Amino acid sequence: MGLFGLFSSPEEKRKEEVRTGARAPDRTERKQCWDARDNFYRCLDKHDVIDSLNGDGKKIAEKQCASEHRAFEENCASAWVTYFKRYRVADYQKKKTLERLEKEGANKVAIDVPGDLPGSRRT
Repeated sequence: MGLFGLFSSPEEKRKEEVRTGARAPDRTERKQCWDARDNFYRCLDKHDVIDSLNGDGKKIAEKQCASEHRAFEENCASAWVTYFKRYRVADYQKKKTLERLEKEGANKVAIDVPGDLPGSRRT
């Protein structure tokens, strides 16, 4: 970023607007974000880190995945970064819960909710 909030190029200005949420990302910017997220996730996986927001996971991520994290934050809206980090933890917890329930012999139950299926009507 240039002096006093002036950007050296229109691309830098747009990138900052996307990062702060002032502008919606286009298809190319979304792909760059997802690629940066995936690279960060690969690094976290390599170091057995699930939660990069708290505790030891945060410390390890900051130390071992600094460049991937920086690219992730530079290429994604800050709200997306937080969302993806929280989603990673929630998804892991969901998978572990499903594994535990399966080991305990729980049965899968299909739930049909009116209005959610194509052709169904809400009453």
